[in-house]
Amino acid sequence: MKLVGSILAGAAALFATSANAEVYMKETFEDADWESRWTVGTEWKPSSQTGEWKWMTPELQENNQVIQTGEDARFYSLTAPLDAEINNEGKDLIISYTVKHEQNLDCGGAYIKLVPPGFEASKFGGDTPYSVMFGPDICGTSTRKTHAIFTYKGDNLLTKRTIKCETDQQSHRYTLIVRPDNTYDVKIDGKSEASGSLFDDWDFLPPKQIKDPAQSKPKDWVDDAKIPDPEAVKPDGWDDEPAQIPDADAEQPEDWDEEEDGEWEPPMIDNPEYKGEWKAPMIDNPDYKGPWVHPMIDNPDYKEDDKVYNVCSPCSHVGFELWQVKAGTTFDDIFVGDDVAELEAFEKETWEVKKAAEKK
Repeated sequence: MKLVGSILAGAAALFATSANAEVYMKETFEDADWESRWTVGTEWKPSSQTGEWKWMTPELQENNQVIQTGEDARFYSLTAPLDAEINNEGKDLIISYTVKHEQNLDCGGAYIKLVPPGFEASKFGGDTPYSVMFGPDICGTSTRKTHAIFTYKGDNLLTKRTIKCETDQQSHRYTLIVRPDNTYDVKIDGKSEASGSLFDDWDFLPPKQIKDPAQSKPKDWVDDAKIPDPEAVKPDGWDDEPAQIPDADAEQPEDWDEEEDGEWEPPMIDNPEYKGEWKAPMIDNPDYKGPWVHPMIDNPDYKEDDKVYNVCSPCSHVGFELWQVKAGTTFDDIFVGDDVAELEAFEKETWEVKKAAEKK
């Protein structure tokens, strides 16, 4: 009976977790009405600098619809409201979407943002405050990474890790999971590419201790472990041999004319008997104190915060704010929620089916 009770309790806990799960967005772009849900940022840049978003069928996915950047060397702005505002305090935050560079992207971003309320969608752009920026960014061979940027107390914090991104022309799934225990996971195509502590991989908090600004190394501090032996004496005859000597094997050329060429002298070569500059041997320094260590003190600017994961408080929209030299990137199957099981179910119905069709 204990085993049965444990199984029932586990099932009840799983059901309770699933029942409490919230999904804030599932966007597949399958219907032509997608434009009614999304707003193009027409006032961010002049119309001559902004590109058109296309609704199209991607290559090798004849039963699928996506949105795509449509014009080269243009800025792109697009936002959509979530089904409800997110405050991820006490729960996971998940954002996941599919990216495909059909154009073999040479330079441009393909990242997505979670945005707090209070902005004008028509003016959404690079200077609009955001809470999370996540996804691939490519420019030549020097920039090929997946961004994971959080806004914390007004600062945009870049990860200290280099997270790869995919650069081919296939569809790829990018997922970011942020957890209440202040850990995270970045996945590409379901495989974890970076995970760990938010504290370790971002500078959310200043260091707990700093070097004491009132302290400096004493002027009489001796940190030379060795010194020349003051009792050593250069041996007699040390400098008798010069560094170079005439080459004894050299011969005057037959066509040498002393009247025209002057007196012939053999070329100089390194002297094998030359001992070099004399230096006193090194001995242990009796006054050596070891390396000076700067005293540390508690950092007065440090304050504990066990909720740095709470990056949405709240978030109301998702958005794309991009620059692309060569257009043609597609976006699909956007998921925002707080439950991995919900994400996996969504991916089985969307991403996995479309990816399988692409491989045929």
